[in-house]
Amino acid sequence: MKRDGMLDLNDALQHPGRVISVDISTDMPGEADVELTAPIEGFLEAESTGNQLLLKGEFKTRCTLQCARCGGPLEQDLSFEINEDFPVDGIASMYAQDDFARVVAEEDFPIFEENNLIVEALLHQGLIVSLPQAPLCAYGWDGDCPEARNLPRATPSSSTPLESLASLLEEEQP
Repeated sequence: MKRDGMLDLNDALQHPGRVISVDISTDMPGEADVELTAPIEGFLEAESTGNQLLLKGEFKTRCTLQCARCGGPLEQDLSFEINEDFPVDGIASMYAQDDFARVVAEEDFPIFEENNLIVEALLHQGLIVSLPQAPLCAYGWDGDCPEARNLPRATPSSSTPLESLASLLEEEQP
């Protein structure tokens, strides 16, 4: 059974040692957390060891983030790797006729539907985890960013840091 957005891993699960390799390119139409400006592209490999399903892959995309300092839009290339393993229950059908291997999904956020991988759910996890915590525009923290609300103010070199703070209080009083 083949459905959009699903990758059937049953062949790898029923034949430990067999590697399934696929090239993936998706626009992630349901992605609400990150604004993608290019599709997520890369490859994914799946292999069963008999009691573990190993997923490995490398992906790249381009997305628009928000600058941590000024809040302006910031377009960045982003690459991430996937290295996941999931427990497998049952005996592979190549070894037993009365049982079959199945993925034991222990995730709060479903990644598997039976032995089918929900590709976009896995990519969403990898993408969110790899986002920079505080992306910065070209001006960084110290530059004179025209968009930033916290522009550095020029202070006389003779003033001490406490005098600079006192001057802020004086500016706020009517």
